[in-house]
Amino acid sequence: MAEGTSSGLDDIALLDSWTASLIDCKHLGEADVKALCEKAREILLQEPNVQPVKCPVTVCGDVHGQFHDLAELFRVAGRAPDTNLLFTGDYVDRGFYSVECVSLLVALKVRFRDRVTILRGNHESRQITRVYGFYDECMRKYGNANVWRMFTDLFDCMPLTAIIEGETFSGPTQMSAAAGVSRLEAPATCLAKTSLTSSGTLTDFRSLLVPTS
Repeated sequence: MAEGTSSGLDDIALLDSWTASLIDCKHLGEADVKALCEKAREILLQEPNVQPVKCPVTVCGDVHGQFHDLAELFRVAGRAPDTNLLFTGDYVDRGFYSVECVSLLVALKVRFRDRVTILRGNHESRQITRVYGFYDECMRKYGNANVWRMFTDLFDCMPLTAIIEGETFSGPTQMSAAAGVSRLEAPATCLAKTSLTSSGTLTDFRSLLVPTS
């Protein structure tokens, strides 16, 4: 059994088949997305909001549906389980392949949970994905909003930040004074994994406002 995977053998074979399709930029069927999100939810709900990460690690942010850029990252830096990967959010919107990008990263997280860390960015929200393209892409590729709902529900479960080797803080650096908590204490002790609102500690911490670009 590969490191970081607790699924049975049949599940591993299924995950590998999903990953192979996604690496070829072929999106999964709706039923497969549902199963994938259910598996990922189980894993993410067990993780703290401040996620520890070991070196060496490749850190990547703002994929934004750019599948070919993601493929180039894997070509240069390697792919789990050969390397540790930390993705800091913003997997969807703007690009043409948000479905394939987020599905691939979630599949890798489920397959190699100790090697892959996926954080929640400001685009991992219902409000923003309705405006910047992910919702429309899901409607175009699946003919309904079910996959969009599955992923936005999953986004609620993602951790907020990561600590690399106990020293480097990866994630948002801004938090309003009104929150009244220190930046490292906030996600660990004060913030439940939940849906996003237009204001409040979670929104302030993740800078979860409608982006300006």
